Amino acid sequence: MPRVDLALLDSIQRRVLWLATSQVHHANHVRPNGSGLKVGGHQASSASTVSILTALYLHHLDAADRVAVKPHASPVVHAINYLLGRLDRRHLSELRAYGGLQSYPSRSKDPDPIDFSTGSVGIGATASIWSALAARYAASRFGTEAGGRHVALVGDAELDEGAVWEALVDPMVPRLGEVLWIVDLNRQSLDRVVPHIAAGRIGAMFAAAGWHAITVKYGSRLRALFEQQGGDALRHRLDDMPNEEFQHLLRTTGPELRVAVAGSGRRRRSILRVLADLDDDGVAAALRDLGGHDLADLLGAFAAADEVTDRPTVIYAYTLKAWRLPTEGHPGNHSALLSPAQWRDLAGSLGADADDPWQPFPPDSAEGRACAAAAERLRPAPPPVPPAIAVPAELATTRRHRTRESTQQTLGRFLLALAREAPSVAERVVTVSPDVASSTNLGGWINKVGIWNTRQRADWFSGDTEALIHWAESDTGQHVELGIAEVNLVGLLSELGATWSRIGQPLLPIGTIYDAFVTRALEPWSFGIYAGGQSILVGTPSGVALASEGGAHQSVITPSISMEQPGCTAWEPAFAQDLEWTLLAALGALGRPGGTSSYFRLSTRPIDQELAATPDDPTGRERRRRQAVAGGYALRRAPTAPDIVLVGVGSVVPEVLGAADQLSRVGVPNDVICLTSPDLVFRALRSRQGFRPAPEDVLDDLFPAGRAAPLVAAVDGHPHTLAFLAAIHGTATTPLGVDDFGQSGDIADLYAHFGLDVATITGAAWDLLDGPRR
Repeated sequence: MPRVDLALLDSIQRRVLWLATSQVHHANHVRPNGSGLKVGGHQASSASTVSILTALYLHHLDAADRVAVKPHASPVVHAINYLLGRLDRRHLSELRAYGGLQSYPSRSKDPDPIDFSTGSVGIGATASIWSALAARYAASRFGTEAGGRHVALVGDAELDEGAVWEALVDPMVPRLGEVLWIVDLNRQSLDRVVPHIAAGRIGAMFAAAGWHAITVKYGSRLRALFEQQGGDALRHRLDDMPNEEFQHLLRTTGPELRVAVAGSGRRRRSILRVLADLDDDGVAAALRDLGGHDLADLLGAFAAADEVTDRPTVIYAYTLKAWRLPTEGHPGNHSALLSPAQWRDLAGSLGADADDPWQPFPPDSAEGRACAAAAERLRPAPPPVPPAIAVPAELATTRRHRTRESTQQTLGRFLLALAREAPSVAERVVTVSPDVASSTNLGGWINKVGIWNTRQRADWFSGDTEALIHWAESDTGQHVELGIAEVNLVGLLSELGATWSRIGQPLLPIGTIYDAFVTRALEPWSFGIYAGGQSILVGTPSGVALASEGGAHQSVITPSISMEQPGCTAWEPAFAQDLEWTLLAALGALGRPGGTSSYFRLSTRPIDQELAATPDDPTGRERRRRQAVAGGYALRRAPTAPDIVLVGVGSVVPEVLGAADQLSRVGVPNDVICLTSPDLVFRALRSRQGFRPAPEDVLDDLFPAGRAAPLVAAVDGHPHTLAFLAAIHGTATTPLGVDDFGQSGDIADLYAHFGLDVATITGAAWDLLDGPRR
């Protein structure tokens, strides 16, 4: 154990416990509540982490370290930040208030220093792993400091989340010696006591994943009892005790507790002899003497973890949920609140003042000086101002896409062109894939830039002439290959996309994923954007255009949910040139304040690029580019006011043009609109309606009032994606798309089945022309 004044540290942790509990108390019992609904908070879950976080922040951490704090312990980290002078006093009364402290730690919304947003259980913890990898990547590519430790405080019930184990088993993780996890092992989840003895199973899983383990289970008082004659019996009794029985003992008092601790087995007499010198209160205190509340043991475990540099470390810190609170150990204490009377009693037991609950330590007190010293030690140097990345609006060499080409093919060709023509931009690009790099057309890019790994790995098939991808790995590559775990993909994308704000080194992360599996990664992807990560997610192949793969791989709802994702622009260009322009625009929005993520929905369907009719003259070409990055353009305009407007997105644009040709042949004037981003068009409409401001010119460019007419819109996805178009001018509108699971076949069969073929689009137009018009 490092030398430290434990009594002083205990005095500080008592104040931390009081402040954390009081934040929740004030939010529920003091602050006016117009709705009358319970505000909530987690006094019990916070209490179990007080010792761990006090020891970490007040003694162990350095300025370069980053900590992910379990979601329900947010009041504790705010209390510590307050004592360290990093949070204004007024915020302590604003937990869960509008504009105040967030319910869970938020890097983007809380006013005090928060290293990781952790409101999504399991995702915040794994962010420490992806943060370590991102820091290593930036260090190897751009010579930045590798940084300090990446620490996560994880609840034991949080380990039920699959995201945790997907992250732990990735092949690169066992070499991350800078990663430290501390498991707050309080044996309780939200609804219940964690069944049986889960710690053994958890330990075996961490060991199998290659982690070093340190257990801090019993405090010094219990260990002293174990050293007495018969103490082994007490230890075996406690070790073998199911979680449910242990928690029940915490609610047992008086002489009954002694009897219950001894149990009815053969060790009973030995245990009673060990406990004989303790009064009833002493037995209760000994039972509660767990390692996760023993400051000396915690500091010793942290120091021991620092000695392990070749692999991650996990510390199992046994704690009590609702430690030192009246609800301690109760299975229903997760969201339980102390009554006003209990809260006042707590003030007395902790040496606090209920009439002045936010009282800090006097600056000249030993506690005040310790907090000031910790604040100075943890004061980070401001990150360098990230260099501006001058992403061009168009690549220098104009390519004419005159062949049949899919947007997925264009992605791979674009990355190679970027490396040739804009190397200063390309060097910032890092691609990531969950074992689908070759099937999402990243092979050429990988052969160009190499695969990144934390260590050198030889390509044993380098001499094989049939090998299409060179699989040599080193710390100079620009592609990161993960296992088949989409949650890991978006977790790493988030942290790669946060290096501009963390260390002043902007990266341009691009992740590829089968579009049907975007929904599997949706929540952690969304949470990564919320946490401040800026990246590009490419879903490909997509839609029922992936005909032969069947319904299991044919995405339907992604066009809609991508429009609904905050902090992200959704794109689905039909043509290769449109994809190049919009990708460049998306890259230009990364790695900077006010930046935004993007989602691209691509297709393997080859499309005749002549259909794009991209203007050859520079003025017309630039006008088309501006329109494409604004959300869409008029692909065709009737010489007179149209009787019908046809709108297409992505891979169905050829069918929309085919329907337009049929209508034109029988004398029906029509406009054809190609949307590159229904998302941006919808934002423009919302802005015009008086909601969130956004550029509105795209509405007049695509749908001028003088050309308003009934409208048919088609997308290889759910039809309600485009239903909003009816609100632009109040015209009759028929959205077409896929509203059921797909099946195997060819594109023509499936488009006919779902009503995306030329005949159906044409028929929908005739239905509108023959019906009532507005």
